[in-house]
Amino acid sequence: MPGDSQTLSLKEAVLSAIFEEMEADERVIMMGEDIGAAGGVFKQTEGLFARFGAARIIDTPISESAIFGLAVGAAMTGSRPIVEIMFGDFITLVMDQLVNQAAKVHYMSAGGYSVPLVLKTGIGVGGNLGPQHSQSLHAWLAHIPGLKVVMPATPADAKGLMKAAIRDNNPVIFAEDRMTYNLSGPVPAGDHLVPLGKADIKRQGADLTLITISRMVHTALAAAETLAEKSIDAEVVDLRCLAPLDMETVLTSVKKTGRALVLDGAHLSFGITGEIAASIGEAAFDYLDAPVMRLAGPDHPVPYSPALEQFSVPGTDQVVAKVDEMLG
Repeated sequence: MPGDSQTLSLKEAVLSAIFEEMEADERVIMMGEDIGAAGGVFKQTEGLFARFGAARIIDTPISESAIFGLAVGAAMTGSRPIVEIMFGDFITLVMDQLVNQAAKVHYMSAGGYSVPLVLKTGIGVGGNLGPQHSQSLHAWLAHIPGLKVVMPATPADAKGLMKAAIRDNNPVIFAEDRMTYNLSGPVPAGDHLVPLGKADIKRQGADLTLITISRMVHTALAAAETLAEKSIDAEVVDLRCLAPLDMETVLTSVKKTGRALVLDGAHLSFGITGEIAASIGEAAFDYLDAPVMRLAGPDHPVPYSPALEQFSVPGTDQVVAKVDEMLG
C-alpha cells in the first residue's frame, strides 16, 4: 500500500528494484560474471537466476569487453540490459564500447538508435583489496557527454534510482560504494522512483553546506552531528547523480549558508570537487562569505595495507577539521 516501507540493505534495495523491473518488462535482461546460479560474488544478484532463468540472467565468460559489447548491441536492438561489472576498476576494459559507442550512438544516428542500458558496478576504498580493486572513476565517466552517472547513498535512493536508470533510454552508470552494500534503512514499497539528476537535502542547516555523494554522504552527516555539538549548523546535500548534475539545489543551499565544502571519496586532483567548486564560484560568488573548500582522497594509488588504506578516503575527523579551518 502507498506509504508502506520495509527495512532493506542497500544491496537488497537494488536487487528489489531489478526484480520488479524484470517482472514488469520482459525486455530487461542482465549479464555479467558469476551472476547466475552463484548469485554474484557479493550476492548482489541472488535469486534472479532461479526466477528468470538463463535466457534473461546471462552468466558470461570473464571478458568485460565482450560482455559490454554484447550489451550495447542488445540495447540497440530492443533489449534493456543491465551489465554487472564486478569492480569499477574494470570499467577501464570497456572504455571503447562505453565512450565511443554507447555514449555516442544516439547522436551519430541522429536519434535513430538509443542505447538503454545500465552499467552496474561496485566502487570505493575498503576491504584491503589493493590499488586495482579500490578505485572510484566516476569523474572520468561524468566527463563524457551521453552518459548518466548515478551514485546512491541510501537504500531508498538506491532502489528508486535503479528503477529510474533501467527505464531511462540512455546509458547509465550505476556506481555503488561497496562499503554501503550492507547499510540498512527504510525503503518504500511498490513502484518507488527517484528521478535522475535531482539532488536531495539530507540535513537542513544554516551555517555552511557540505556537498557530496555516495558513501561520503554518511561521513558528512556524521561530521554534521559533531559540528552541531560546537553550535555549527551544517546542511548536507546529497548529489545522488553526477550527470545530470543538479546545481540548482547546490546553489540554493550555498546562497543560504554562504559557505561550501565539497567532499569526495576519490582523488582530489581533477575530480568532481573542483568542477562543483568552480560552478559555485561562477554562479554564487556574491553570496559567499568564504572561499569554497574541497576535501577528497590523496593523489596516490590505494594501498593494500590496512594501516595505510584508511587514509585514502576522508573521514569524519578530517571533515570537522576542515570546517574548523574554514570558520577560522
